[in-house]
Amino acid sequence: MTHHLVPRSLTFAGAAGNRLVADVFGHRGPPVLLLHGGGQTRHAWRNSAQKIARAGMTAYALDQRGHGDSDWVANGAYRFFDFAADVRVVSEKLCADARPPVVIGASLGGISALLAYGAQPKSPIFSALVLVDITPRVDLNGVEKIQGFMREHAREGFASLEEAANVVAAYLPHRPRPRSNEGLRKNLRLHPDGRWRWHWDPQFLAGRSPISSNRIRVEEALVTAARQLVIPTLLVRGASSELVHEVHVKEFLELAPHAAYADVSGARHMVVGDRNDQFSNAILHFLASLEGEDVGKS
Repeated sequence: MTHHLVPRSLTFAGAAGNRLVADVFGHRGPPVLLLHGGGQTRHAWRNSAQKIARAGMTAYALDQRGHGDSDWVANGAYRFFDFAADVRVVSEKLCADARPPVVIGASLGGISALLAYGAQPKSPIFSALVLVDITPRVDLNGVEKIQGFMREHAREGFASLEEAANVVAAYLPHRPRPRSNEGLRKNLRLHPDGRWRWHWDPQFLAGRSPISSNRIRVEEALVTAARQLVIPTLLVRGASSELVHEVHVKEFLELAPHAAYADVSGARHMVVGDRNDQFSNAILHFLASLEGEDVGKS
């Protein structure tokens, strides 16, 4: 039905009173909170969110702080713990309106969700957790490669959508190039100087409190949170991931032995965009296992 395909807009208040914008797919069923990766926006989830809604659930695709249409935080508070604080507030709001959400987090979104869970494991505000190509420890060379791509044009931007499309195609040579560049408008802003820049705050990587702050403390907190996991958990990895290798998967499954695991062939770190059908099938199967045999039928 078409009401699954066209989202409605919803605004949340984050932990600092910051405005967070979400697209909501579906009008019934348990909530599923979708958290994108660093440098992405809520639009990365569109196909998967539509499938979740068709399966009888309500998908909330959220622009995290400093990304998309959500507020850029004036004091530059973009530490992982700041993102986690927003996730807790939004999840608590969804808990008040329904039951605790299933949270599906890709990369930054998964780190934020796991830290949010670890802050209050005895009274979890999620009913289940899906981590998309992220584990407590990852390949730091892969992290630097991704962040290097993000930094390269963060300040100066692009002269045109075509220039941006060429840069993205060179970075993601394994993906078929879209026939049109119009989709990039959701990830870029046209500034008064005529340059197109990414739809995220440059302070996210190079501000007063950037995402890279306190890496050792974050890693320790993630390991602790993974050990404390008692809710149903799924790890989805891109088989060719630059960040999450088999050794990292093995460690995570030792920390959280009850967790399920899915490997998506042909996908790199950006699993959702690389192989959306395989990814969506994996999460729908997991969601159906939580809800019973009736879930997954439109």
